[in-house]
Amino acid sequence: MDSLTQIVLGAAVGEAVLGHKIGNKSLALGAIAGTVPDLDVLISAYSDNPLMGLKVHRAYSHSMFFHLLLALPFAWLSQKWSKSTVFKEWYLFWFLGFFTHALLDCCTTYGTRLFLPFTNYQVAFNNISVVDPLYTFPFLVCIVVMMFYRKAGLKRRKWLHAAFGVSSFYLLLTFGLKANVHQKFRTSLKIHSKEYNELNTTPTIFNAVLWSAVAYDDDTLHVAEYSYLNRKVPIIWYSYPRNLDLLKKYKSEALEVYKWFGDGNYFALENNDTLDFFTTKFGRMRLDKTEAHETFMFYSRYYKDKNGQVQFKSKSPKESRGSGTELQAYFNVLLERIGF
Repeated sequence: MDSLTQIVLGAAVGEAVLGHKIGNKSLALGAIAGTVPDLDVLISAYSDNPLMGLKVHRAYSHSMFFHLLLALPFAWLSQKWSKSTVFKEWYLFWFLGFFTHALLDCCTTYGTRLFLPFTNYQVAFNNISVVDPLYTFPFLVCIVVMMFYRKAGLKRRKWLHAAFGVSSFYLLLTFGLKANVHQKFRTSLKIHSKEYNELNTTPTIFNAVLWSAVAYDDDTLHVAEYSYLNRKVPIIWYSYPRNLDLLKKYKSEALEVYKWFGDGNYFALENNDTLDFFTTKFGRMRLDKTEAHETFMFYSRYYKDKNGQVQFKSKSPKESRGSGTELQAYFNVLLERIGF
């Protein structure tokens, strides 16, 4: 999830564990705990390896087993700072601050390697957008109001319960919406006689109303959208040949990393001696476009140099989408498709 959401969640967890003892300090420290796992982005920011971001982000810093270890030095330092709380409570405070961050990230589409070092599997429930104001802002309001009550007061505890209640209810609601829309996409695929082995559904950015689906088999990948507020618009499938045989010509570490990250949600296009590899797990970005380079957010380009070595370039969303005008056009189409 986005940084603000993780700060709010961390603050709430901190309050739940130690708020009755250290008051608003628990909110500040909890916000820090909710931020620490995402500091892994600093590693890729200062690395010359363009693959570092995919290799490092949401990896060991988001691992449950790493959290069990990382909480130890944080708890030791915290007890040195404040003797009012025993080591066991500090340890629980920091562990839950780290671990709830990772659990919330598991609900998004990106993928979280929760069980490193035992498996590189990406846990992704795909039930909530990486940025969803309807989850974050009610949660934030409850926490802000709670701050103005005394640390051991009943009203403070009630606002904390409200914060967790509202946010948890919304999170559970997204699971229900996902289950329902998943069945709608399955029915539509059957009606349209679309062959597939896998079907993935995920909400589009900033909302849990408009959902995206990616269905594929070895030969073809299909994408479509459905809005709960715009049900009159039929589910329309757009299909792309996967061209998996082309991948053998461009074997490289980079391609293997992008294949792993895509988790099956990908296809390739070749233009002369260049291969474009599209990662489609996030669905389409430009809903008013169908050409692959215009509608999909992430792709990487591969070619062979004069020595026959495979080289690659990762196309960023900015490079792929163009200027701020393009981004505005995306949001206009997104709002229209949602049904606002």
